[in-house]
Amino acid sequence: MALSCMLVIQLQRRKHTIEKQEYFRRNGGLRLYDEMVSRQVDTVRVLTVDELKKATDNFSDARVLGRGGHGTVYRGTLDDLREVAIKRSKAAVDGDGDGGGCKEEFVNEIIVLSQINHRHVVRLLGCCLEVHVPMLVYEFVPNGTLFDLLHGGTAARRRPVSLGLRLKIAAQSAEALAYLHSSASRAILHGDVKSLNILLDGALDAKVADFGASALRSAMGEGESFIEYVQGTLGYLDPESFVSRHLTDKSDVYSFGVVLAELITRKKAVYEDDGGGGGGSGEKRSLSSTFLAASSRGELWRVVDRDIMDGDDVDAVVRELARVAEECMGARGEERPAMKEVAERLQVLRRVEMMEAAAGVEVVDGFNGGGLVGRHGHLDTTTTTTTSYYQSMETDKLQLDVDDLVR
Repeated sequence: MALSCMLVIQLQRRKHTIEKQEYFRRNGGLRLYDEMVSRQVDTVRVLTVDELKKATDNFSDARVLGRGGHGTVYRGTLDDLREVAIKRSKAAVDGDGDGGGCKEEFVNEIIVLSQINHRHVVRLLGCCLEVHVPMLVYEFVPNGTLFDLLHGGTAARRRPVSLGLRLKIAAQSAEALAYLHSSASRAILHGDVKSLNILLDGALDAKVADFGASALRSAMGEGESFIEYVQGTLGYLDPESFVSRHLTDKSDVYSFGVVLAELITRKKAVYEDDGGGGGGSGEKRSLSSTFLAASSRGELWRVVDRDIMDGDDVDAVVRELARVAEECMGARGEERPAMKEVAERLQVLRRVEMMEAAAGVEVVDGFNGGGLVGRHGHLDTTTTTTTSYYQSMETDKLQLDVDDLVR
């Protein structure tokens, strides 16, 4: 009986080893090694299941950072004492998934992600290929998500969030998305832009996350759409993409517009309307619809978060921020601005707000062709004036005329 038990254990171990090797092969492990050697990629590690189990105390519930519809993210510590976030798909946990071979572009996507080095994008550090669906290992970002910052806790005990901080997070997130769309070695679409996927580091700087292998999109050619089965989050999903099943960079722009509306209103993308009574028993409403309706009626003050209101009025910077959000959520993708333009306009608004805060300067509440203007109309956040401004956005190069901003 003892010998039989030992034989069964040995057979199970052998079967398990063969199974892991097969998953590794199917998920492109051998090809990944070849690519890493040929391209001299040393920024991504191929980790084993045992290494990740050790890093997470066997995927302990105490190590869970968050759970989503597609899987769970764990906080782990590697052998070199580096803290990481490990994204484990539900398919890897439940044994679902097709297990039927590596997608043709999976290894290329890992290589592309490993080469992204942007201060506002969470870095991919490694992957594990010994499971049905590969697990991805990212750098650990300690201060939670933008969603937590805006919506965490009860309304009465929420942490105050200044307009300056909101603009900083918006501008940094837009800069990261613009980089992914147009500056990376291969265009990358996020596919699920939302406040839960914008992480905050120790200095509350934004880092865009969760654009792993399942969210990467490969360009089909210059000017063509990125065609995929559209997956997103209710409240953020671009209606045009949902209908057409075509995912483009303007789909990310729409979702980012909803994030901007969150920053302005401090309401969730799908929120419960309490009817103004604070009872919290009202019907569910879409923030995008509510925001666009209030803006079109000239009643922005009804939805703007009171913490960033200027008394009983809406500050000029907030009005322009709302205009950017409204344009991002346009009904047709071709009418929405590119993410690079959005980033440029947000950088201008952030600089204006910083000057207001530092010098007590009030910006004239006037708009000209969609742009915020000073007394002499010198400051405009539209595309025509921000391109050169964005190219010299270092603090020591900014030469804004304070006198032009005084009422």
